[in-house]
Amino acid sequence: MATLSFRAVEKRYGAVQVLQRVDLEVADGEFIVLVGPSGCGKSTLLRCIAGLEEVTSGELHIGDRCVNSVAPRDRDVAMVFQSYALYPHMTVRQNMGFALRLRGDADADERVAAAAGPLGLTSLLDRLPRELSGGQRQRVAMGRAIVRRPQVFLFDEPLSNLDASLRSTVRVELKRQHQSLRTTTVYVTHDQTEALTLADRIVVLNQGVVQQVGTPDELYNEPANRFVAGFIGSPAMNFLARLEPGVTVGVRPEAVVVGEGSLRAEVEVVERLGFESHVHLRLGGEPLVARVEGPPPEGTVRLSFRRSYRFDPETGARRGA
Repeated sequence: MATLSFRAVEKRYGAVQVLQRVDLEVADGEFIVLVGPSGCGKSTLLRCIAGLEEVTSGELHIGDRCVNSVAPRDRDVAMVFQSYALYPHMTVRQNMGFALRLRGDADADERVAAAAGPLGLTSLLDRLPRELSGGQRQRVAMGRAIVRRPQVFLFDEPLSNLDASLRSTVRVELKRQHQSLRTTTVYVTHDQTEALTLADRIVVLNQGVVQQVGTPDELYNEPANRFVAGFIGSPAMNFLARLEPGVTVGVRPEAVVVGEGSLRAEVEVVERLGFESHVHLRLGGEPLVARVEGPPPEGTVRLSFRRSYRFDPETGARRGA
């Protein structure tokens, strides 16, 4: 295991700047999740750690070693991609142990067997990839990384090809594996549910700039700016430009109290989700979503807010709660 250190790291492709002065310290054994919209630079940052992309400027350290000029194979990292990238002619056992046998490790079979158990792959070790489901293939890809016992695990949207139920199952297994191994992990996703459930800390990126770094609770409860506030949380935070002069007011759907208060709104659409409903309202001409339990309201309703945030309408910076 090892620490990771990004010191003014930048990445450019010609005149296009993809990463802008990333300064970040990752503790030994920490699980860091990089989130942001498509094209924000999160996968590029991951590939820089792996050595698949060269850092344009700044320094990247794994442990106490600057790895800017170190070849990918010498960085002691293991990467799991969105695509499983399994050898189709090899069994599960052979796929998981391939890198170990290539290095001549004498205990390859033992390490494969040890990793297969927690991943639920023991009975599948002699199958070929075409005989596996998507979730099983992804667990094989994870197992192939685990048996290497690297200093750092890198995951590039590994669950995006799985259906919802499989994503939940494999996500729990990822969390369990990290709690057991405590290997430093950097995980890229666009799915905020994955970020909130897996991360020790989350790094929110937008247009190559780090917007905020913090625990899931810190980002949810104390967003640094409007971008972070709108990106973290589902349904997304409501933003009201007409409620107070000079600021944009942000309100999370679960902080909207329907049935009491001095504000008046019209119910437009109700999304029933079993134990709760998402109620789409119109407040002073602006859309507002409320998250409510029990029977959904109808017609004209009264509203109040348990908590609200205020953002600068020009810069998006948070002015306070």
